[in-house]
Amino acid sequence: MLHLDVPAIVRASHPLPTAAVTTLTVLLGISSGLGARTVLLGVAVLAGQLSVGWSNDLVDAARDTAAGRGDKPVATGEVSAATVRAATGVALVICVLASLALGAVPGLVHLLGVAAGWAYNLVLKRTVWSWLPYVVAFGALPVVVRTSLDPPQATPWWLVLAAAMLGMGAHLLNVLPDLDDDAATGVHGLPHRLGGRRSSLVALVLLGGASVLVVVGPAAPVPAWAWAALVGVATLVVVGVRSEGRTPFRVAMVVALVDVVVLVVRAV
Repeated sequence: MLHLDVPAIVRASHPLPTAAVTTLTVLLGISSGLGARTVLLGVAVLAGQLSVGWSNDLVDAARDTAAGRGDKPVATGEVSAATVRAATGVALVICVLASLALGAVPGLVHLLGVAAGWAYNLVLKRTVWSWLPYVVAFGALPVVVRTSLDPPQATPWWLVLAAAMLGMGAHLLNVLPDLDDDAATGVHGLPHRLGGRRSSLVALVLLGGASVLVVVGPAAPVPAWAWAALVGVATLVVVGVRSEGRTPFRVAMVVALVDVVVLVVRAV
């Protein structure tokens, strides 16, 4: 009888980033008035993120083994590469079908974002262009949501730029815990070239800039709570820039969370 270690398969999918991106997109769909089609949007994004996460662990299996990564199920043998390859294939099929069911334009835009994630795993992760897939993939998400509406709506420039900046900031923050292991196994993306502290500071600047865009970008009057959020973010950025050690990283994570909340509310 075939035994599947479901927890190991889930852990191989990079569950936290997968859940974060899917939740952000679903919330954007709800706030934009997508209605019941938000479920289809969620399925498409979840499947795409799963395929990217699983393929990342497959591509990195040898490096993870060499680095002694005990948190990587494929590298430790908790789940076989064949099983993860099969799961990746199923996720890709579901992603393509659900994406195109949203419509030709949103479907193709979403698949472009998923392709960017795969390009990161296969090639760009190890280059100075490691940030580009994140910018493309995150910047595409509000376009997918807006073009899925009936009738489709144009996506404001500030929303695309803010999402792209959030994506690049997420890339810098996401890589920080693995900088040493990555560098030891031949990965030299942008965060590795910048170093831990500079990556944290650049992420803070990007996330702070995204905060400004999501607050003042919409044409509607800016509510008091949004101004308060922006003041809070500005304070956090100053604290992060002036701090040492892990503090800039932790501050940047808080700013990213504030950005997501404001982005969802102000994107209506």
